[in-house]
Amino acid sequence: MEDCIIVGAGPAGLTAAIYLARFHLRVRMFDCGSSRAALIPCTHNHAGYPGGISGRDLLRRMREQAADFGVTREDARVTAIEPQNGRFRIVCDDREWTARTVLLATGVVNHRPKGMDDALHDEALRRGFLRYCPICDGYEVTDKRVGVIGTGEHGMREALFLRGYTRDVTLIAPGAHDLDESCHAALDEAGITRVEGPCDGYRIESDRLTLDTAEGGLAFDSVYPALGSTIRSDLAIAAGAAAAGEGCLTVDDHMRTTVPGLFAAGDVVLGLDQISNAMGQAGVAATTIRNALNEATPLRR
Repeated sequence: MEDCIIVGAGPAGLTAAIYLARFHLRVRMFDCGSSRAALIPCTHNHAGYPGGISGRDLLRRMREQAADFGVTREDARVTAIEPQNGRFRIVCDDREWTARTVLLATGVVNHRPKGMDDALHDEALRRGFLRYCPICDGYEVTDKRVGVIGTGEHGMREALFLRGYTRDVTLIAPGAHDLDESCHAALDEAGITRVEGPCDGYRIESDRLTLDTAEGGLAFDSVYPALGSTIRSDLAIAAGAAAAGEGCLTVDDHMRTTVPGLFAAGDVVLGLDQISNAMGQAGVAATTIRNALNEATPLRR
């Protein structure tokens, strides 16, 4: 019987693991190896790293820290979480475990531009030609030529956000634009160009990412896909947890889902998708878990 099983080994899951292990609790973590943080070439938003730090390096350091305090990490994907008489059964292929509490920190998966080769995608991401988080790295595109792949209100909002960093922003439809009058008015006021899609023919040329559109090939210093994401909340929803329309899990101020004993933290919860926010939520969740377990059975050394 584990005190807590953590599903997901990104910044939220690892922070919670460190807290819980330092509370002298039995912690097992499942890592399927697909944390979105691993895709970050270099983050400059994370306090304490003046020169920035890559997502992979940050995760490696956090894994080492968790291991130092006795956290058991499984390189495996959880396939089911089942509440059973105040406990949880966690299934992973043909194996299963039992836990008093569960923390879901599975995050989200960004929707990538259709037709972009995986190798090109990774190279463009590494070199800063492709970016997914304007909050994280909008500063890096200050006064540069920026393309946003998207449409509708979501695409408009991302383009307007990036307009705070550069005058040269182009909103490119992945197919055909779907913008109402208010979107057109806001984009016009900000001086943002609109180009019809479809987008394809991605390539790196002369230190820029070039793509083909209805108006021909366009080259940008950086391109932001504003195509949404898939919220990885299916395990919790199948266990009975409530979620918002897009799939983000509903939690209270202590990161408790609507299923007693099941907690969530990080991007799988509605809110600011930032490492610092995920880590803060994880600290709250871990402390709440510790206190709940202590109320059920006082923790003694």
